[in-house]
Amino acid sequence: MEDYAHILDYLPQGLPAERGFKREPLAYALGETEFKLFELVPKIDVPMLVGERVYIGKEAEKRDKIAHVKRRVSYEELTSAAHSEMPFVIAEIAKQNEARYVKFFNEAQAITTRFHMLELLPGLGKKTMWAIIEERKKGPFKDFADIAARVPSFKHPEKVIAKRIEMELADPTQKYHIFVAR
Repeated sequence: MEDYAHILDYLPQGLPAERGFKREPLAYALGETEFKLFELVPKIDVPMLVGERVYIGKEAEKRDKIAHVKRRVSYEELTSAAHSEMPFVIAEIAKQNEARYVKFFNEAQAITTRFHMLELLPGLGKKTMWAIIEERKKGPFKDFADIAARVPSFKHPEKVIAKRIEMELADPTQKYHIFVAR
């Protein structure tokens, strides 16, 4: 259950395809913990910024900007503006929840005898995977900067995490989901 979401796109006049008086303001958002995609109905005359964190949980009195969640949407249903903002929003979420993703690097295990969870990260090959595994044997990683310092061939772990999350959102046929809820 998502309690907070980050705004990907805000349409104060609603969708252009809707006609006449039925148009209502809409916002597309990305859930903070399970990365679910939502179509939200904002409260009337409440300004909203792209990237902003909003409460969408069950407690109605806590919702200061969102009237209600209209529905869940797929990646294909998002606007092109939401698609272009997504990498930046995901990177921001990864920075805010750094401990969760560092824990992934510390605890990632083999999926099969020939395939490791770390290999699911885009751009991460066998050499870098083994370098990460060898470094974590010396002690757990503390943060993203620690990973980048101890594994010289792996400069920006937060960007790699963000890219993997975006891949999982864009392609629902992915066999393995590490971060995104199905």
